[in-house]
Amino acid sequence: MTDWSRLGHAYGSAEDIPALLERIASDPTSERWNDLWSALCHQGSVYSASFAALPWLVGVASTADREQALRALNLAGAIMAGADQPHGAGDVRAKQSAHVAILLSLANEHLRTAADRSEYAYLLEDVLSLEGVTGWSEDLAWGLTNEEYEVSCPGCAAGLFIVLGERGFFSTSGDYALSDDDVEMKPLRPADPTGLTGVGRRLHDVALADGQEEVAHMLTYVFGDATCPDCEADFSVAAQISANWPNALG
Repeated sequence: MTDWSRLGHAYGSAEDIPALLERIASDPTSERWNDLWSALCHQGSVYSASFAALPWLVGVASTADREQALRALNLAGAIMAGADQPHGAGDVRAKQSAHVAILLSLANEHLRTAADRSEYAYLLEDVLSLEGVTGWSEDLAWGLTNEEYEVSCPGCAAGLFIVLGERGFFSTSGDYALSDDDVEMKPLRPADPTGLTGVGRRLHDVALADGQEEVAHMLTYVFGDATCPDCEADFSVAAQISANWPNALG
């Protein structure tokens, strides 16, 4: 039996978590799920109570209610993405290995039947998180869903938008979405899928195998190259996305 009063979350003692879990179980509104996210994974930070909630999340993720299952998987993935943070919960991957294994199996199962690109991207991110892949387990889905990454130019340090999707595939330092004026854009150069390696190759191949051709196409640009419109420096898009990670790509 978990003694929640001995655990903490974003706002202090976790003694209120059991009541919140009961309220979600009886009436799973978006507001209540948001309250749970805010307490257990506040702006990406995790706490001792976050990992104590994993068994409950396994239960929800195992139900036939797909909407609630995906909510549970997304929160579990976000929590496990922070497993290496200081959180006072010890070696959570070892302690929670059985629960993580179930969550990973469920995430892969739902991945193959994702309804749209956004759902697929977040489930793919969940899979990476549950497997212990750092970096991309936090920074993959947002860019694929919003069709934009923000990076810094390695040459002049200018803030750049890497745009990929309906607006095209380009880099720019201008406010391309709101500006009435023309902004300078430099076309992105996609990677040759046959030349991809590491996580890029794996993500591309998985997306193709799951019938997510659009995601696979976008990934060739995420793992391709760009040019800064301000200083003309060429750079790897993936390397700049990962530039601030603890173990950044070269």
